[in-house]
Amino acid sequence: MTAPAAIERRLAEVGAELRRLREDLRIADEELAHFAAEADDARLRAVVSDDKAAPRAEREAQKSVDAIQRQRHHLVAEVERLERSQDALLDELSEARRTAS
Repeated sequence: MTAPAAIERRLAEVGAELRRLREDLRIADEELAHFAAEADDARLRAVVSDDKAAPRAEREAQKSVDAIQRQRHHLVAEVERLERSQDALLDELSEARRTAS
């Protein structure tokens, strides 16, 4: 069994990583909203414009949205993984303290 102090250190590390990832997720959400609006504008311009470059601009804008969505999906998965790890560490800490007393 791991010592409570070691578990608490690991919990602190996981907590710090969760805070960082949640901030990254907040930023990704803001970027996604921004680039999704740009992609919508580019899509509309491609529909109403006679400019042959408009469809290419639409595709490029959508590529940015897709990349941010992939990044966001990865961040969400990492947050969920760390939350499960945190739960397991809390259970382990509880057990270690119960057996120590």
